[in-house]
Amino acid sequence: MSDTQSFTTPETGISCGTSRIAGCRFSLHPMTDQFVSLIKGAIEEVDTSKTWRFTDDVSTCVRGREEHVFDVVKAMVLHTSKTGAHVALNATFSIGCPGDTEGDSYMAEDDVRLNEPAIKHLKQYVSSQFALYPMGDSDYMATIMAQVDTAQKHGTLKKGVHYASGLHGDIHDVFNTLEEAFQQAQQSKSSHIVMTVNMSINSPSHKEETN
Repeated sequence: MSDTQSFTTPETGISCGTSRIAGCRFSLHPMTDQFVSLIKGAIEEVDTSKTWRFTDDVSTCVRGREEHVFDVVKAMVLHTSKTGAHVALNATFSIGCPGDTEGDSYMAEDDVRLNEPAIKHLKQYVSSQFALYPMGDSDYMATIMAQVDTAQKHGTLKKGVHYASGLHGDIHDVFNTLEEAFQQAQQSKSSHIVMTVNMSINSPSHKEETN
């Protein structure tokens, strides 16, 4: 059982809670006619047993402890892109959403990442952009800039662009940056953190970066 409380808002009748369950809704887009088999193959290879998961015709949602959410998403990207296909990822990570209670039982899982042993040897250059949204934090720009500094320290910061910051490098380094930024942003005044990530893998335009 997780240490959570819940309440129901009279206006909507929606049950809300105080759980610190994390989640990510993501879509993978392999640029190939074989996209169905690539996505289904990745789903079969990735162990999602420590997360709540639901896939529909648009996206997949995984929820649970932060480490398992990041573990599953990274594994999905790697198992899809290891084929050499050009793959795009669009993802939204969230923690602290007041209505996020379904799947709280997964918060009782231990911290052992199930997919890391099978993917840690896979090397993959990625180019990505991320943006942080510390909800309700009047000093949100300081929180955002602190995590840009985190990317700089990791050596993954590429450049700032409008409404995002660019990250590039090996996928493990980039995901470590994203996870640390997501964790550290929670130390701000914001109780609800949202982080969007767009990632491009095996793009023909990456040849100069990887040679």
